[in-house]
Amino acid sequence: MLTKESREKIDREIAKYPPEHKQSAVMAALHIAQDEHGWLSVTLMDHIAELLGMRPIQVYEVASFYTMYDLEPVGRHKVSVCTNISCLLRGSDDIVAHLKKRLGIGFNETTPDGRFTLKEVECLAACGGAPMFQIGKSYYENLTPDRIDEILAGLE
Repeated sequence: MLTKESREKIDREIAKYPPEHKQSAVMAALHIAQDEHGWLSVTLMDHIAELLGMRPIQVYEVASFYTMYDLEPVGRHKVSVCTNISCLLRGSDDIVAHLKKRLGIGFNETTPDGRFTLKEVECLAACGGAPMFQIGKSYYENLTPDRIDEILAGLE
């Protein structure tokens, strides 16, 4: 289910907490599992629940609450666009329209070639650089349609 390396990472996260509170490592464990598999299947979340001594529903609740977890397969490049108030006031609606047109998909959709998934997120804590999006672990701020085209071309 998980590689030895991922399991060791999770064990290190669990060790940060008293044994009776090892479930506190759930968010880190989900990140580690998603990094390995690309998304979180029910089977994978059940495995995390078993490792942490939690009921599966408790893990599902965490994974479904936060937009950083993917509960279905995503494209090679997940584009997470902030549409919260700071980004909205600085033009995220134009950014979203450009991305939808450029990629030919809507939110929570993946391009037919499996390269891009477009996701709407509430806040990525980069309000000073709004509008912005995140691709993988990289933040891109002060977006314009031309800048988006450059960024996406660099990924294609």
